[in-house]
Amino acid sequence: MATSDSKPQIPFSEPSWLQGLPSPYYNDSHRRWQKACRAFLDEHLHKHAMDWEREETVPEHVWHTFAKANMLIPSLPAPLPVQWLKRLGIHDILGVKVEEWDYIHMGIYSDEMSRSGLAGPPGSLTTGISFGVPPIVKFGNTQLQERFLPELLTGRKRTCIAITEPEAGSDVAQIQTTAVKSDCGKYWIINGTKKWITNGIWSDYSSMAVRTGGPGGSGLSMIVVPLKGYPGVSMRRLKVAGQISAGTTYIELDDVKVPIENLIGEEGMGMKYVMTNFNHERLSISVGVTRQARVALSAAFEYVMKREAFSKPLIEQPVVRHRLAKAGALLETQQAWVEQFVYQMANLPKAEADIKLGGLTALAKAQAGIVLNECAQVAMLLFGGNGYTRTGMGEIAERINREVFGARVPGGSEDVLLDLAVRQLVKNFKNATKTLERPRDSASKL
Repeated sequence: MATSDSKPQIPFSEPSWLQGLPSPYYNDSHRRWQKACRAFLDEHLHKHAMDWEREETVPEHVWHTFAKANMLIPSLPAPLPVQWLKRLGIHDILGVKVEEWDYIHMGIYSDEMSRSGLAGPPGSLTTGISFGVPPIVKFGNTQLQERFLPELLTGRKRTCIAITEPEAGSDVAQIQTTAVKSDCGKYWIINGTKKWITNGIWSDYSSMAVRTGGPGGSGLSMIVVPLKGYPGVSMRRLKVAGQISAGTTYIELDDVKVPIENLIGEEGMGMKYVMTNFNHERLSISVGVTRQARVALSAAFEYVMKREAFSKPLIEQPVVRHRLAKAGALLETQQAWVEQFVYQMANLPKAEADIKLGGLTALAKAQAGIVLNECAQVAMLLFGGNGYTRTGMGEIAERINREVFGARVPGGSEDVLLDLAVRQLVKNFKNATKTLERPRDSASKL
């Protein structure tokens, strides 16, 4: 395959399959999609991304540009809701038919969306639809889908996922926001707070985790809760260290009256719905964060080949090459792992993937943050003073370094995910062992 660019590529600037090296994962459809996707995003997102992040918001017209081109839909988990999309007149995305869409197409999209090295501008467009729509598609009944999917899938309305609270982050079972049925039985009355909700400030709706029953995970449900301009809802943006343009939001709900029909799926099944959503969320984050690490390291590589110190280019210093080598090895290992995950997600039935890949996807997401941290620190050190400056040639290194903990905490904090991964592997092993155990009374029947 010809490389994406005609000029020689900076080392570590592209994954191997885009350097012309063979790969077992990508077919002609994937390659056509990558080229079309990159051209669209370079024009409508990346050339402005740094300016928008400095201004702390992405202009609203960008959302409409993406919606008109059906370029919000690729953030959804594969396979896409083909029947719904065709009902809405959406038959392809930049020439790729919606019915041939798989998780590898989604992985390419997540990678390409992060090519600016910044998570804020792409996150401002996709986080809400990527994680807020799937619960409605997977678990919503017909009437719920009919009411909300036409506007959400076409981008006429915006949504978000609202799970995290001031006292309940990675520990979803501790959610305190309550939804109580009204005396007339026609409404949910919702009270509580949600915090660190990406895209919330612009969202017309949210797929919200609430407590409809007793303590613990069994008392949780998911409800479509209106947000923007809705009575009883107040929202304000939170100033976070990085990804500022993604619109991190604090939401207060004071006796918010929501139709009883807005329940997603069954009452008391919210914990299952949230956990089912996590594989897609964590894999999407892993792919995007891996690309951010690539941007940081390749920017540093390019810089040290030009920058001179002690009468010779920095690249001639052994310690510089050593740092690049260590970070590069971590990066390319992570790249191979996430590509493997994307392929497995594309080829395993959903139920099997949830069981076999749940813990490992959590581990991949945690590892992505660790790799980003290493690559970002290497970039900062090799850029020197320029990497510590918010303008100029080292600005990209400074920006990415600010976003490291935005990769290591959201979507499940790193330490929680490391522990979860091992617990899930142990659980799967024990369950597999039980299936091989002979029933106690089997010997007497021989």
